[in-house]
Amino acid sequence: MKNTWSAWRYLWKSDDIRRMLVMTILLLVLYRLAANVPVPGINVSALEALRAQLNTQGGNFFNFLDLLSGGTVSRFSLLSMGVYPYITAQIIIQLLIPIIPSLQKRMEENPTEGRKWMEKWTYYLTVPMAALSAIGQINIFNSLSSTPILDFGFTGAKMLPSFTALLAMIAGTMFAIWLGELISEYGIRGQGLSLIIFAGIVAKMPSNLARILSDETYRIPMLVLMIVVIIATIFAIVYVQQGRRNVPVMYPGRRVGNRMSMPVKASLPLMVNMAGMIPLIFASAILQFPAILASYFATDPTASYYSFAKGVQSTFGGNSPTYWIMYFFMVVIFTFFYTDVLFTQQNYGENLKRVGAQIPGVNRGGPTQKYLTKVQRRITLPGALFLGLVAILPFLLSLILQLFNIGSATTNAGLFLVSSSGLLIVVGVVRDTFSTIDAELKLHGYQDSILVR
Repeated sequence: MKNTWSAWRYLWKSDDIRRMLVMTILLLVLYRLAANVPVPGINVSALEALRAQLNTQGGNFFNFLDLLSGGTVSRFSLLSMGVYPYITAQIIIQLLIPIIPSLQKRMEENPTEGRKWMEKWTYYLTVPMAALSAIGQINIFNSLSSTPILDFGFTGAKMLPSFTALLAMIAGTMFAIWLGELISEYGIRGQGLSLIIFAGIVAKMPSNLARILSDETYRIPMLVLMIVVIIATIFAIVYVQQGRRNVPVMYPGRRVGNRMSMPVKASLPLMVNMAGMIPLIFASAILQFPAILASYFATDPTASYYSFAKGVQSTFGGNSPTYWIMYFFMVVIFTFFYTDVLFTQQNYGENLKRVGAQIPGVNRGGPTQKYLTKVQRRITLPGALFLGLVAILPFLLSLILQLFNIGSATTNAGLFLVSSSGLLIVVGVVRDTFSTIDAELKLHGYQDSILVR
């Protein structure tokens, strides 16, 4: 504990580290200030009425989006989409590389140029992804509200205001990405986008706590339950995220003069949850797509397809059991799929063969890759099921609370989203950030770790 306190004090003694932390804090403050700027042309009174309606009815899906965006969705802010279009574009590019042989060949022949190409096209793809997301968000909110929140359309007098709002939302997303890049470059290295998401989640927590405190009848039981669920969820997240399967590997001995050293026995750690938070984000993005499509057809109550479109919106709106069941299976499937993609790109079989290493009892090259893939898929199963349970934990806890008539939809909605999906991001970002600061301390000659292990 003494070494940890000494490490914290050293953070402010080092000019470079202090400058890095101050720059990170200032950029995050700038992001939160920009998050309060509304989209031009919105009907504020209609938005307030819709927000009150969603809070009363539960609105798990919108509370989930509002949580990840730090309340910017409910305020219809310029940053209401956050950096998620960029993350979605990044995932799409990563998934296309092993599917298209020419892209895979480009990455293998020149990894540095391949990464630059990947970053460039990720930015290009972010713009149309942000535009689609913005249009879908506007249509969904308008279809749920009795009074249009934004008079949106690309005909007649609506064209210029609609184009202005759409351009402003896309610019807000690119601004958030730019701030994240600045944090990665001048602040805590490599943690820019993660800290942007982290800041949004943390900013939403006080309002969720206020919901609990506003319920005078169940205030104490809900607070106790909140603490228990948060502690249990953090423990489970850390336990699973730190899970490893160490595969034994033998490295060949080296010649030193006229003598040959003995082979070195080591291990290759394979992660239980290699995909991290990506499957939850990608599954939610895919499940948003039917609701976004239905929003285009749910504008005319006299049309024959109106009831079907409203049914699709209701099913994929986040309040139906069907949505959460699909969400669970989508998360599990994407966890396996994304882990397979990442594991194939790392190509452990050829890399181990190149340095002369071998897994005992397994031939080098292709057989090694096949064996490691089998092991990775086996240990991914508990990680995938855990992510699936984390994804639907708000729904399960809401069912339990409703069964025992504890709390209300308003107090139950936001709290447990924080303690499941939100906490998964928060815990991961905190650990990664501490590891980065720890590495910076050691780089500056300070040997004691800042992390309590």
